[in-house]
Amino acid sequence: MNLPIAEESLNSMLERMLPANVDDADIYIERTESEGISLEEGMVKHVSASTDQGIGARVIMGEASGHACSDSFEDDALMQVADAARTISTHQTQAPVAPIKIDAAKHQLYQSSSPVIGVSLLARRQLLEEIDSLARSLDPRITQVFASINNGFKEVHILRLDGALLHDKRPMVSFSISVIVEQGDKKETGSAGGGGRFSLTELFQSGEAQRLTREAVRLALLNLDAIDSPAGSMPIVLGSGWPGVLLHEAIGHGLEGDFNRKGSSAFSDKMGQRIASKGVNVVDDGTISKRRGSLNMDDEGTPTQCTPLIEDGILVGYMQDKLNARLMGGQSTGNGRRESYASPVLPRMTNTFMLAGQDDPQDIISSLERGIYAVNFSGGQVDITSGKFVFTTSEAYLVEKGKIIAPLKNATLIGNGPDVLQRVSMIGNDLKLDPGVGTCGKEGQSVPVGVGLPTLRVDEMIVGGTQA
Repeated sequence: MNLPIAEESLNSMLERMLPANVDDADIYIERTESEGISLEEGMVKHVSASTDQGIGARVIMGEASGHACSDSFEDDALMQVADAARTISTHQTQAPVAPIKIDAAKHQLYQSSSPVIGVSLLARRQLLEEIDSLARSLDPRITQVFASINNGFKEVHILRLDGALLHDKRPMVSFSISVIVEQGDKKETGSAGGGGRFSLTELFQSGEAQRLTREAVRLALLNLDAIDSPAGSMPIVLGSGWPGVLLHEAIGHGLEGDFNRKGSSAFSDKMGQRIASKGVNVVDDGTISKRRGSLNMDDEGTPTQCTPLIEDGILVGYMQDKLNARLMGGQSTGNGRRESYASPVLPRMTNTFMLAGQDDPQDIISSLERGIYAVNFSGGQVDITSGKFVFTTSEAYLVEKGKIIAPLKNATLIGNGPDVLQRVSMIGNDLKLDPGVGTCGKEGQSVPVGVGLPTLRVDEMIVGGTQA
């Protein structure tokens, strides 16, 4: 373990940080390396590389948390950070400091080496150029291609109040592509992407970049033929995979511990009650190998786990960090996350998804007399307190008498999470996780996440479109 700060210095920090009335405390050390290369107009136009490091110290008493940070590892800076974190307390008596003991992560879900090893910058450039040529070869109407490869490697060390010193190395790779197609005076865009906690070598050898390129072109060409979406209240079928982002936004955030402790979630005080149709099962699972949202441990040193949230329609769990779990009389679920050493810990999702049901996906689509089959989303917004959401589709189809009639544009789904959960009537047997593109924002912090969903029928939802 390459600890960038001597254990003696960390021990001195803890000694200065801890008032006798402390409930919890920790020290978080981080070093991050990031690289990116992107292509447009047939050539590589941007290459970036950066490194960052820093330390954050936290003291918790009751509901209050004192947090301070520095990008310097010099002893004077470390002591200033410790003093600043302690200012949350005026108690002069010192709490005893536990001896530091190196602890091992409970599981190893991804490689512990940089994802860039073995793949040169020249090789990445050549892949982007090949992707550009492939996209343009698929259809003469392709007028522009944008593609990028990004990789990062984050090393973290966490010293907890009990003296446990934990370590994690977190790789990340992502690939994204957008294409523009033109036909007469019509211009449309198609996008695709993927990634996870694996190496660039795996990206190169898997053929995933080429598959995503074909997908982006398919979506762009599909949009050329799309008709305006109908508007009104109607049944909706959500496709498997990325449409789980609706579950993430409209329901997942409402099941995070802080919102429920403060009573600001639509699901506050609903524990043990039915909040969804029978057959609906939702989990948050941070232990899936190589997934974008997975972690060996959260940013408080708690091992990640699979946390049941909804079982057969009954609310059974919240996602918790240590502070909110303690105040609510529970245990951390390994969901304490932070964007960086400079950010406070918040309860956050990892990979959140609905489990598969028994229905055949084709039967679900065929059940629509007239409705919309929403296969992909481009964005959305949600109000945590009410659960109300608005989501815009990037791929959707009009279905009549059980048959797909035409692709749609400008289809917007409007509703609220608690209501949608109660209107689920068919759940597919085809659970799929997203390709590895999710990033979640909360209180100004962004962290990588995963989502997932089986094909799902919702009996009624409001659709905003352009046809009456």
